[in-house]
Amino acid sequence: MEHMTLSLPIDPQANKLLQENPLALLVGMVLDQQVSMEKAFSSPYELVRRLGHEPTAAELATYDPEALVELFSARPALHRFPKAMAARVQDVCLRLVERYDGDVTRLWSEAKDGRELLERIGELPGFGKQKAQIFAALLGKRFGVTPPGWREAAGAYGEPGAYRSVADVTDEDSLVKVRSYKQQMKAAAKASESNL
Repeated sequence: MEHMTLSLPIDPQANKLLQENPLALLVGMVLDQQVSMEKAFSSPYELVRRLGHEPTAAELATYDPEALVELFSARPALHRFPKAMAARVQDVCLRLVERYDGDVTRLWSEAKDGRELLERIGELPGFGKQKAQIFAALLGKRFGVTPPGWREAAGAYGEPGAYRSVADVTDEDSLVKVRSYKQQMKAAAKASESNL
C-alpha cells in the first residue's frame, strides 16, 4: 500500500499499523462512530496487542464471538459499545472472506472505477453512503487508491483541500480543521431539528 502520511495524534505504533495493515485501517473505519477518531483508529493496534499478533480477516471471521466480545470489552474497552462493535467487525470480516477470500485489498484493487469502489465499500456491514464515501476518500487521499472517478464517488469528502473527515488528517492543524467542520455540522443538524 502506498504510504501517503495518514497521521493521527495517536501512538506512533498505532499509526504505523494503519499505514501497513489494510485490515487494521478498515477496522478503524468500522469503529469510527460514536467515539473519537483517535479512539477508533487506535483500537486496531490495541486489538493486535491483546491478540499478540496481527489477525487476518479469516481469523476474526471465525473467532469465537464471546471471546471476541471479551477482547473488545477488556479495559479500556475498544469502543463505547464493545459488544455491538465486536459483532460488526466480525460481520465485516465474514463479508471479506466470502467476497474477497479474506484479502482486504481486493475490496479496492479490483474496483474498475470510483462508482464500483463506493458500491463495494457500501456492501460492508455498517457502511452507509456517508461512511463509504469517507473510506473512499481516505483510500484515495492517503493511500493512493485512485480509480477513475474516485473523487466524484467520494462526494464532498473527495474534494482536494477539504477538511471534512479522517481522510484529511495529516497533522495536528488539519485535525483541528476537521473537528471544527464536524462541530459545525452537528450544530447545523441540531438547529434544523429545533425548527421542525
